[in-house]
Amino acid sequence: MADSPGSIPACAWQHPIGQDWEHHYLVRYASNLDDGPWHGAPLGGFGAGCIGRSPRGDFNLWHLDGGEHIFQTFPGCQFSVFEQSGDRTQAYALCTEAPSDSSLSTWQWYPKTIGQRSSQPAATANADPDQAHTGTYHALYPRSWFVYQNVFNAELTCEQLSPIWAHNYQETSYPVAVFLWTAHNPTDQPITLSIMLSWQNMVGWFTNTEKSPEVLQRDDGSPYYDYVPALGQSAGNHNLFVQTGDAVGCVMNGTWSQLGRSPQEGDGSWAIATPVQTDTELFFHIRWNPIGDGSDLWQSFATDGSLSNDMADQPAAADEQIGCAIALRFTLQPGETRQIPLTLAWDLPVTEYAAGVSEFRRYTDFFGREGCHGWAIARTALKEFRHWQQQIIDWQQPILDRSDFSDWFKMALFNELYDLTSGGTLWTAATEKDPVGQFAVLECVDYRWYESLDVRLYGGFATLLLWPELEKAVIRAFARAIPTADERTRIIGYYYTVGEANHYAPRKLKGATPHDLGAPNEHPFVQTNYTSYQDCNQWKDLSSDFVIQVYRAYKLTGEQDTQFLADCWPAVTETLKYLKRFDTDGDGLPENGGAPDQTFDDWQLKGVSAYCGGLWMAALESAIAIATTLTEAGMAPGNTPILATQYQRWLEQSRNHFHQKLWNGQYYRLDTGSGSDVVMADQLCGQFCARLLGLPDLVEAEYVRSALDAIYDACFVKFNAYAAQAAIPQTQKFAGAQAGTFRSAQPEQAIGAANGVLPSGVPEDPDGTHQLEVWTGINFGLATFFAQMNQPERAFAITEAVVRQIYAHGLQFRTPEAITAFGTFRACHYLRPLAIWGLYGMLVEWYLPHDRPADAMPEG
Repeated sequence: MADSPGSIPACAWQHPIGQDWEHHYLVRYASNLDDGPWHGAPLGGFGAGCIGRSPRGDFNLWHLDGGEHIFQTFPGCQFSVFEQSGDRTQAYALCTEAPSDSSLSTWQWYPKTIGQRSSQPAATANADPDQAHTGTYHALYPRSWFVYQNVFNAELTCEQLSPIWAHNYQETSYPVAVFLWTAHNPTDQPITLSIMLSWQNMVGWFTNTEKSPEVLQRDDGSPYYDYVPALGQSAGNHNLFVQTGDAVGCVMNGTWSQLGRSPQEGDGSWAIATPVQTDTELFFHIRWNPIGDGSDLWQSFATDGSLSNDMADQPAAADEQIGCAIALRFTLQPGETRQIPLTLAWDLPVTEYAAGVSEFRRYTDFFGREGCHGWAIARTALKEFRHWQQQIIDWQQPILDRSDFSDWFKMALFNELYDLTSGGTLWTAATEKDPVGQFAVLECVDYRWYESLDVRLYGGFATLLLWPELEKAVIRAFARAIPTADERTRIIGYYYTVGEANHYAPRKLKGATPHDLGAPNEHPFVQTNYTSYQDCNQWKDLSSDFVIQVYRAYKLTGEQDTQFLADCWPAVTETLKYLKRFDTDGDGLPENGGAPDQTFDDWQLKGVSAYCGGLWMAALESAIAIATTLTEAGMAPGNTPILATQYQRWLEQSRNHFHQKLWNGQYYRLDTGSGSDVVMADQLCGQFCARLLGLPDLVEAEYVRSALDAIYDACFVKFNAYAAQAAIPQTQKFAGAQAGTFRSAQPEQAIGAANGVLPSGVPEDPDGTHQLEVWTGINFGLATFFAQMNQPERAFAITEAVVRQIYAHGLQFRTPEAITAFGTFRACHYLRPLAIWGLYGMLVEWYLPHDRPADAMPEG
């Protein structure tokens, strides 16, 4: 049964407004980002920049400059509510944290708890019986809700949304947020309410003032650079009160618009708007001081819910910041319900990379590139938000209605899509060459480069299923990059971390598949291979990852876009030839070189490895299938039959040696050169990819089942038992959290499957990095493999363990690459966890066992 537009789906993630976490993860390395657990669903479209509002009620995440991260509360950006019931009045700014400085000292801030009313039970079993929570935050991306309780006499809910739904390539790019307030009077007396939205003029803030930042090396060997935004630099900014037709509100502009020049990065306009409604009084203030004591706004609002209607529009002086506000006052009769929509829009049309290198954002294809369209975007939202809301519901409802999926799985599916908005996303304006623009998401905020190909082998399932044209745009960008070369040398960071210096390598060799599409401070899509932690020219999985993803993007999106295969085919052949050079002993399988040279880039593989060898064989099968498709379509170049024959020969040779060299009777050994007995969780990723694409199995099914049994037993069951018993050495400490202190609080909870442990579940190297980590995206990929092999119970067990760690311990909307049994994490806002959509695809779209009907899928 479909939810009504105003209802909150039962599976939405919940957290009491303002309540601290009893236990939350801490960052593993001090150099990695840890903003704490206060994160909520982001607002804004793909590539348009986004804003996050936390369960405290503060707007605190500002990803408005493409690829850059700001986590900071600007308290003047806020909703506030005034209420009068009888002779009693009260007014609160709807954030539970007052500013840490002296700003806005006259404002009253929303309480976290309040004295328990006799008619209401305590909000949770652990709550103080004399205190009640003051509301609940809910999130099911791209919608979220604040439900306010126990403070106001009126029942108040604020729904937040941006127009994001599957297979939409227009509204999904819009830089806008809608706030739909629902107010109900459950009492027998009239209640007067006033809802205020206040905002700071931020035009010009979100650009790097260090136009050519020096690239430095973090203590973990990763490259980084300083981002110094122009926060607070508001000189010349000015606000206007605007009424156009049935919309009224404020527009915030900057000095650039008066100088007669085109907008640069950070330039543009902001707008807040609401429709004119009968029986509603509108008040405004277009020039108040958001870093003062706040009395210029709060004195009148807290008295009777009004504002001064100040029309002064003088530009801000050099040392000033200015804000604007609108307030809507109305009276609810007993039993009456009203809905009040407000919109927030920003038009920041330019993304600048290196100095002088810039792009227009995708949404400018629909609103123009002049930077003055904040008001038009806000008005569009007021006209269309009901339609947008229904489009989101219609997209989500078939999944929400499935009785065979548990609520935690439905919740995580949608909430993990947050990264497509807040992952520093680029989505450029369309061109003839790129009819939906170019698209890219950062690997993460710590590793600030775009679309790491080894990571998106897993994380790409979301765009593959939901926005396939964006998926193809990413793959085309890699295809264009493969023939290019960049001979500049740079130091390789991994050797720096192990005490060796002066290891240099060229940035990009011709024919090598790049690791990534570049970084925000250079020229993404043109200058690739930004990361220098490892020499990516030596990686043994990237070429295979590319070829597999080319065929995947064709095969799993309807098998119609043969032109896409033709566009990518030259790069496929070139990069396979490049990778074959690493087959040093002629057995058909490229050898790993000893230094970490694949996605587990702290994990040394030597000789033939199960992970890279399997991917190589899956890539050969994919290339043969591409050649066959192009030939049948009459689109194959003349040498295609020769290449297909060559790939077939390589494949047969590889198959003959893979099983023989790596099978140990229970599972596939890590590699042929290290002598390790580790059970690697992702040892048969290539086999998974081959079967996913309808290609021949790389190894016999009996060996696949045996290997999966060994993986589940060692990496999941026994590893979690080992971790729960605090067998991990107590001497290890990470970021102030001693080993065992986090896990001992709830020892019965599994945290997921470790990347690689001995068959007993214990680590081969207790000090190892990647082997003992639980990689969220790898776990979702492994779960998809179990589902593929008709083991959905195991698939859900692994997935649920990871999801519960993320959403119970403060990692929501910043899902990391890795978590540990110590209660630490690494690399938040990570791309790979979007792999959870692979599990959905396997269960619903691509494969279902013949002997198991859809409605018989077990509960997660």
